[in-house]
Amino acid sequence: MRRAALAGLARAGEGAPGLGLGLGPGLGRACSARLLLPPRGAAQTDQQGWREAVAAAVGALQAGGLVAVPTDTVYGVACLAQDSGAVRSIYSLKGRNGGKPLAICLGDVERLYRYCHVNVPDELLRDLLPGPVTVVLQRSEELNKDLNPYTSLVGVRIPNHSFIRELARACSGPLALTSANISCQASTLTVSEFQDLWPQLSLIIDGGPIGDVRSPECRLGSTVVDLSVPGKFTIIRPGCALTSTVEILRQKYGLIPESS
Repeated sequence: MRRAALAGLARAGEGAPGLGLGLGPGLGRACSARLLLPPRGAAQTDQQGWREAVAAAVGALQAGGLVAVPTDTVYGVACLAQDSGAVRSIYSLKGRNGGKPLAICLGDVERLYRYCHVNVPDELLRDLLPGPVTVVLQRSEELNKDLNPYTSLVGVRIPNHSFIRELARACSGPLALTSANISCQASTLTVSEFQDLWPQLSLIIDGGPIGDVRSPECRLGSTVVDLSVPGKFTIIRPGCALTSTVEILRQKYGLIPESS
């Protein structure tokens, strides 16, 4: 019975009933359900529930939908980066300027080389990723030309969160990922905080609160660092991991700020 319900959730936009924490009627055609992510434990039922949640999210993404997901920093909204229609939907959802780029999300560092031209040591990438850092690199020809068409760069996220990494691995291409909030509003740490977006989402993966919801520091998002210029770095957004990121880049690898 549970598997049949999840199969329905995977058909994005078909109005499947809510599972676990139902949304109820009248929230819009796109939003199917809010799916409570079970704890990642040793129990067989938890493992099965986790796999089913990944499968439901993959199905929604493949149908061109938008899926809300927990990350290691804040809640995000993901779609398939190679799906131009879905990318346009994310911009519409956010009320976002089309010239403001989206990051891509991958499950592992190895996959980064397909979509980016890398000019830093692999060890450096692995010191930062997975983690609360977005690395900005030159994009490759493999990446959808409709994604961030006004720049030759792309930000890459590999969050230190098992669910979204498994989801990214299960997809044939990268995810496009952005924070689950209207542009210029605060980042969100629980699914209830972006309730206004629910009607436009195909599926919401509820992983519970991320960090301390009372702490402004927990809403800073990832540290964004441009590594596209050899030997240098530029901090685009300080985020939540600024000190450790700069320490790794300067002390361990000898990179200098681009303004220097």
